[in-house]
This record gives sequence, structure tokens and C-alpha cells, in this order.
Amino acid sequence: MKKFVVILLVVFFSSISLAHIGHYNKFDKIEMEILRNDEVIGYNNYYFKRDGEKTIVKNQYKFEVKLLSATIFKVEGYGEEIYLKDNLISFQSKTLQNKKEKFVNLKLDKNNKKFDIKGSSYSGKASVKNIIGNWWSHKILQAESQISPISGSIKEQIVTFIGKESISIYGKQYETDHFKLTSKDMSLPEDKKLNFDIWLDKKTSVIVKITYERMGNWEYRLKNLE
Repeated sequence: MKKFVVILLVVFFSSISLAHIGHYNKFDKIEMEILRNDEVIGYNNYYFKRDGEKTIVKNQYKFEVKLLSATIFKVEGYGEEIYLKDNLISFQSKTLQNKKEKFVNLKLDKNNKKFDIKGSSYSGKASVKNIIGNWWSHKILQAESQISPISGSIKEQIVTFIGKESISIYGKQYETDHFKLTSKDMSLPEDKKLNFDIWLDKKTSVIVKITYERMGNWEYRLKNLE
């Protein structure tokens, strides 16, 4: 169950698109619903605040999975990313997973040009080429590796472009690029391998849909964009 929960919490993806924090200056909020087997079980929302050259992105997430009316697990947490222009300078998060706390505290070490990470799964230095593994930014779609927003662990990823697709979400049509994400390390056990489908709306540079299978059919779906 522990491995299952970790996989559910962390989703990785990549792309050939040009990334830029300025692409999101027009947004104040990105709201996504979390579904399992076509049933809404939670949310993952992002809120944007600007202060001069700084951009602050706050993330709130919560979902609960039940089986035969019994709660299998429950996850609730928040995170905050701070960028100076296009550069990440800090990130922190706290997550309560079945009453067990997970966390990440990350700061940019300007002298060594490295990230200093203290997390529930990893503590140490990391390259600034790593991206926080959150869903709001298509900058993650360019990264070869990312930092888990839940525990601080560093993961490698490979993404393949599938094609252009027109999809409908809540009656709204999106012209998207569809990508397939798989693990770089194919020797990983099946329960640790990544296997995700991601749809990126080229007009807004927002990821509008992600699906995967892990003890059920999962989907993160864009609900509201302001």
C-alpha cells in the first residue's frame, strides 16, 4: 500500500515545449479535479500571487479513496513555490498521508548553484535543472528529472510525443499535444514504473488532463482556469 500511495501522489511528465513562468502571469487560479474510476474523489488546486519579480504558487490538494465504504487512504496537504523571474528559489510542502506526515523544504544555494533539500525521503544537494513535480507548469515537461513535491526524492523520466488531439472536458474543447510518460529505468519493479498519458493545451500552456492506471483508472482533469 505504501508503494501504491507514493505512485499516486507523484506524477511525472516531459515535453519539447518552451517553458516560461511568464506564460502564467495571466492566471490567478488553476483548479483540477481528481477522479478514480470516473468518480470525483478530491482536488488539486493552484493559486498565483505576484510581488514585483517574484511569483508565488500555492498548491492545495486532498483526496480520499474508499473501498466498500471503508477508507483505504486519505491524503491532504499544501505546498508553496517561490520564483524570482524564471528561477526557483524555494519550495516547501507538508502532506498528511493516513496521519503520517511527509514534507519538503528546499532552498536555492546561490553560492554553489544547487538546491539544498531536506525531505521526508531525501536530504541533500540537487541540480538546479530539476523541476518541482507539480502540475501547473509545463516547464516540468522539459525536465529529465524532477523533485517530488511530497517527499523530496529525485526521479528520472522519459516522455514520448504521441500526437495532436482535440479533447472535450466539461463541454469545452481543447486542442492538445498528447504525451506518454514512462520510467527511464526499465529495470524497476512493475509497481514502481511510471506509465502516464498527459494532454497539454497549447493555447494556454496548461496541462488539462493526465490519466494512469494503478488499482483503478485515475484522472486529473482541469475544472477551472481563472
